[in-house]
Amino acid sequence: MTGSGFCGLKVLAFESRRSLEMAKLIENHGGKAMVVPTAREVPSACRAGLSEFAASLLAEKLDLAIFLTGVGTRALAQAMEQFCSRAELVAALSRVPVVVRGPKPAAALRELGVPITWNVPEPNTWRELLQLLDEKGIALRDRLVAVQEYGEPSRELLAGLSLRGARTLTVHIYDWALPEDRTPLKNAILALQQGEIDVTLFTAAVQVNHLIQVANEMNAEECFVRALNDTTIASIGPVTSERLREYGIRVDLEPTHPKMGLLVSEAAAFRTVCPRECN
Repeated sequence: MTGSGFCGLKVLAFESRRSLEMAKLIENHGGKAMVVPTAREVPSACRAGLSEFAASLLAEKLDLAIFLTGVGTRALAQAMEQFCSRAELVAALSRVPVVVRGPKPAAALRELGVPITWNVPEPNTWRELLQLLDEKGIALRDRLVAVQEYGEPSRELLAGLSLRGARTLTVHIYDWALPEDRTPLKNAILALQQGEIDVTLFTAAVQVNHLIQVANEMNAEECFVRALNDTTIASIGPVTSERLREYGIRVDLEPTHPKMGLLVSEAAAFRTVCPRECN
């Protein structure tokens, strides 16, 4: 309900592209929003695998294509312009079974006009992706599978594909970098250490990596983790939660679906049962 839920608590969220939307959601649920970017997308210097992907795709040697992110799918389509026209790209992808990991890459492919064979169910992790391939009985042994990567290598997915006998071709078009201005990130860490934050929201695993990196630069990792654990921590889904736990950070809740709106509303509902902070 608008104006309720967080009861005026200070809510720290880490979000870049949708920071204004995140702040509005928090405020609509009665919170005082502090939204801080932790990452920016930058083109990969080497664009690993792009030429091999283009050659294999255009020669009809690919047996399966996996798209993991919307940003990466759009970046890959743009990068392919040096090898073929957009129409040729769409025609070539239309001849290959395509798997998408959730709504964002699905939307990007629909914009291009590429048919989608299978969409990975929620929570859209590598586990559900591999389970989908198993349930569909997709033969992978000695098949060439292209994987559009994002930010960091998809090690678990690649290992699972290799265990099933697939030959993998990874396409790495962009990386995650820290924001050019780290001041807001440092201020967020200080706010946590000073006990000014009540609720913390995470929407991606890379946010955890970058926070730990900056906290280390401030010689404050141990203090930062301890302060973070004093807040209510909500994570968008299993991959982000796993990364948090790797650093000894407790996760209080994940939303019923990995959506930003539900992350905020369910975190607000979780805090509604704590009337002490509402006084």
